[in-house]
Amino acid sequence: MSDFTFRVCIFGDGGVGKTTLIERYLTGLFKDNINTTVGSDFYKKSLIIEGKEVLLQIWDFGGEIQFRSQDMNSYLILEAGGAIFMYDVTRYSSLNNLGGWIKSLNIGLKEEIPIMMVGGKKDLEKSRAVGKGIAEQFLRDFGLLELIECSARTGENVNEIFEKLTLEMMNKAIYNKKEKDKVE
Repeated sequence: MSDFTFRVCIFGDGGVGKTTLIERYLTGLFKDNINTTVGSDFYKKSLIIEGKEVLLQIWDFGGEIQFRSQDMNSYLILEAGGAIFMYDVTRYSSLNNLGGWIKSLNIGLKEEIPIMMVGGKKDLEKSRAVGKGIAEQFLRDFGLLELIECSARTGENVNEIFEKLTLEMMNKAIYNKKEKDKVE
């Protein structure tokens, strides 16, 4: 049995690389021909962080606008322990839509959770449309946890994204338990 179990929601516009990121994280492989996520998909990953066994339940939400309102406001995110907002560093519009995604996510949450901001397709530097400074401003404006740019193609920073988010969720769970124990 795991010491911790967390639901992680990954959201962002279609085509930013959410499913590719997950596939790289789970298998260590880059898959070039991945179908568009319709609705949402579910994955599991066990890992060890600071000597604790953690089970991640990873929910990959389709990036089309109809899925934002349909699934993001459902029970799927109600128990989320953390989230990843992903944008494509070669497509400014995918970053600019952050406000709508955050609003949709917050409607379904019962409490504030750590949200990691991830810029995907870092390996396409020559096609970059979003400078890191612009993304960091969005990060500050929305009060998100941290910005990490990654490449599912090369594997750069893929594991770090999930490890840092998991550590934040663990720290929050430990803090909440201590606070609950004080009241009792």
